[in-house]
Amino acid sequence: MTPIKLACLDLAGTTIGDVAMVERAFAEAIATQGIVPGTGAYARAMVHVHRSRGCPKIDVFRGIFPDNEAQAQAANLTFERSYEGAIERSGLLPLPGTVEALDKLRSADVKVCLITGFSRSTLGRVLSALSWSDKIDLALCPEDAGRGRPMPDMILTAVLRLGIEDVRHVAVAGDSESDMLCGRRAGASVVAGVLTGVHSRDRLLNGGATHIIDSIADFPGLVLGSDQTGPPLPASIH
Repeated sequence: MTPIKLACLDLAGTTIGDVAMVERAFAEAIATQGIVPGTGAYARAMVHVHRSRGCPKIDVFRGIFPDNEAQAQAANLTFERSYEGAIERSGLLPLPGTVEALDKLRSADVKVCLITGFSRSTLGRVLSALSWSDKIDLALCPEDAGRGRPMPDMILTAVLRLGIEDVRHVAVAGDSESDMLCGRRAGASVVAGVLTGVHSRDRLLNGGATHIIDSIADFPGLVLGSDQTGPPLPASIH
């Protein structure tokens, strides 16, 4: 099997445990635009948020406010302020096994790129809070690539910037359907759905996951075992 030389890993719900912080930031953002808890509009908006996880945040708000770009931009700005404020108050915690997984990948000469639907400003705050500069090779947001997930642009940008010769040398891990679609569209050999985040096993498989793993801690064993001397690993059964 083609050796893996690049791992593209999602942030929220995959490598960091901030799903609740993200949900609160979305709720606060739409509340500033008159969509408040206890209403049908709020319930519909939060369903859309859940369904769209992994996509660029501004695109999520455009889906909630399809006929009003000013509202979408205002809500997105509130989201960023709310989430970044939560980081300043509470910090960010890697999900169990994440740091060890990053170290294992780098030790095996696998380059690591973090990909996210956050803006460049928010991604910068996240990276500052995590202090992972010695554990990753690159971190990309939609602004860096042209389009965000589920389009393949961020993964393909990582391939180009990090000098990867073949998209089949790429492995992807994420917790949302859009992560899976992004990985498959980019041509990655391994597209692993992680069960620590927002979407169910069925939803991840629907997006095109080649494997399902319990957490990012299982990812190095999956991709480092996928080398020229061993057969393809089957998807985990849950």
